Amino acid sequence: MTKLLIVIASVRPGRVGESVANWFVPIAEADERFEVEVADLKELDLPFMDEPNMPGRREYTKEHTKKWSAIVDRADAFVFVTPEYNATPAPALKNAIDYLYHEWSYKPCSFVSYGGVWAGARAVQALKPTLTQLSVMPVPEMVPIPGVSGLLDDQGNLQGTEIHEKSAGGMLNSLEKWSGALKTLRQ
Repeated sequence: MTKLLIVIASVRPGRVGESVANWFVPIAEADERFEVEVADLKELDLPFMDEPNMPGRREYTKEHTKKWSAIVDRADAFVFVTPEYNATPAPALKNAIDYLYHEWSYKPCSFVSYGGVWAGARAVQALKPTLTQLSVMPVPEMVPIPGVSGLLDDQGNLQGTEIHEKSAGGMLNSLEKWSGALKTLRQ
């Protein structure tokens, strides 16, 4: 079974990321090929990078880093639920990625991105060079959600469409295949 880590990237008050994740998580959990874990960066509350050593050395001194390291290390694949801020990734996500090095290696990732017209696509494109530098394989399939505010019901729950669900299925298929293919490199 593939261990899938879903990371909620936005930490700001009034964020939509939690609603988007609450829509996606049951889809991933219903796919019996995955064991799903959710990491909410707001709950994790990583400060701005505060480790004295380079992440590649894995000589962590802070408990929050050790906890984050264990969460990422046990995953086989990642889905980042992310908005874009000024055409770039959520700062908390970039910070969380930069905390670690080896824990990311040889694992696939994808994105459930959301926003206005661009649906977070510019943030996704900006993250890919960082992820590939860490030997993470961003798969082509993803779930972009444009006009996300218009898809929220009166309680703030995302009402995904059939197109979003179909995209999620394709993305999960790709993540499972890539995770299996990269497994030998992780060993």
